[in-house]
Amino acid sequence: MTKGRFITVEGAEGVGKSTNISLIEEIVRENGHNVLITREPGGTTTGERIRDILLDKEAQELTAMTELLLMFAARTQHVSQIIEPALDEGTWVVCDRFTDSSYAYQGGGREMGADLISQLEVFALGQFRPDLTILLDVDVSTGLERATRDVQADRFESEQVIFFERVRSAFLARAQGDRYRVVDAGASLVQVQAHIREVMDEFIAKS
Repeated sequence: MTKGRFITVEGAEGVGKSTNISLIEEIVRENGHNVLITREPGGTTTGERIRDILLDKEAQELTAMTELLLMFAARTQHVSQIIEPALDEGTWVVCDRFTDSSYAYQGGGREMGADLISQLEVFALGQFRPDLTILLDVDVSTGLERATRDVQADRFESEQVIFFERVRSAFLARAQGDRYRVVDAGASLVQVQAHIREVMDEFIAKS
């Protein structure tokens, strides 16, 4: 049995991850593969409980280190319980956020830097990494306006603009690696999804 492929979709607030993950799921299925859609923090019962804590606006007492360790606790459970078993069965997994978000939000936004997160990544995940990461990128003001237009801001969305500028910069710095593809999420939905189809067609052809 051929092992599944692991695709992550990253980006700051309001980049349209949910809409475009649905497109990616459709493309993978069109090419004859089973696909599992999941998210971080979350994906497991334990992970979803941790997610509730992390997004709770009342949890302002969380330190940056506590936040980071909770993220990796949820992630370790997620990979062990859900992601790796699915990949081993030949299912493709598409995840809304993964370790790159820790580099961006805690490393960049919280100014913890990349070195500590890199050490945690190796300790918690070994050499486990995504096969493809699609970074949806949009300017911070547009993203925040989209993210909070119809819903109440969560704990992260309530941060200051400078926090999200650091998050975006960290994402773009990460995206220099070979497994990344950056998509301009400020373009029209038709243009964004056409670009994603190009990325996915190329990736599937190589897989």
